[in-house]
Amino acid sequence: MTGVAAPAVAAPLVAAGAVDRALGVVLDDVWGGLLDALAGATGVGVLASPFMQRAYLAAVCVAVVGPLVGSFLVHRESAMIGDTLAHAAFAGVAAGLFVNSVFATSVPPLATALVVAALAALVVQTLVDYASASRDTSLAMVLTGSFAVGSVLITAADGGIAVGIDAYLFGSLATVSRADAGLLLALTVGVGLVVGAAYRPLVYVTFDEVGARAAGVDAARYTRLLAVLTAVVVVGAMQIMGVVLVAAMLVIPVATAGPVTGFKRAMGAGVAAGLVATVAGVSLSYWFGVAAGGTIVLVALAGYVAVTGTARARRRLAVRRDAASAGVAADGGDDEP
Repeated sequence: MTGVAAPAVAAPLVAAGAVDRALGVVLDDVWGGLLDALAGATGVGVLASPFMQRAYLAAVCVAVVGPLVGSFLVHRESAMIGDTLAHAAFAGVAAGLFVNSVFATSVPPLATALVVAALAALVVQTLVDYASASRDTSLAMVLTGSFAVGSVLITAADGGIAVGIDAYLFGSLATVSRADAGLLLALTVGVGLVVGAAYRPLVYVTFDEVGARAAGVDAARYTRLLAVLTAVVVVGAMQIMGVVLVAAMLVIPVATAGPVTGFKRAMGAGVAAGLVATVAGVSLSYWFGVAAGGTIVLVALAGYVAVTGTARARRRLAVRRDAASAGVAADGGDDEP
């Protein structure tokens, strides 16, 4: 029995060791080496801090997956599902912290948040499909119900987990551990691969759901897939954005890319806007000692205002030029015999 049990016990340990080594290569050798070199070239010492290197990695991941999934949500006019799933993730975090507090275990709160948020995404779609509830009604019920569960779990533990959950509510750079950074990187790669594989049907369902159904595309399946992907993005971004503001990264970068024509180009522009907002926001939050989530959102909003204002000014200038050209042409026509 001992000889049989030994390999069964050793296998998970070997796998865990392999994962840790791979994580070390990615985080320390590749990403850490890149930022160390950048710190040496620019003289910005904060880039060499392992703590901030993890925060910047999380920021980059959030900037990529947020607009990647948010582009579909915004065009489907379903942006508020991000807020709903954020509150569901809050309930998941509360559940994980509650179990750890009561039973003295070490369940990762992000793992429970991911499970609860994914289930909530499926519940929303199930209510729409089978309970004849509108999407807005379904979102409202899941949002309020999730937040109610979270608040009950917090108070049931005599407030003992209230301190631990604050970081998840408002975002904190301190919550991004080595394991969390690795998990977020894996989620980012996974979301990117899934979106790439299902890109065509997702676009079809997003812009013409009726036509997609008529063409034989399982629209409900891809709607559920998009909801689950949203849950993954929400849980990943929650580490630095916080539950209260996490939905912003699904919407604001996409809105900032609004003037860009073409869905793929707009998606790329949204990722670029997200990168600027998250990296700048993390840097400013560190230097000024303020909340990372709020700083990122303020930077993103400033970018949106700047881009939208510039685009509007250019349109007005183009209209004036066209009007001036038309006036010159009309004057020239009057002078002809």
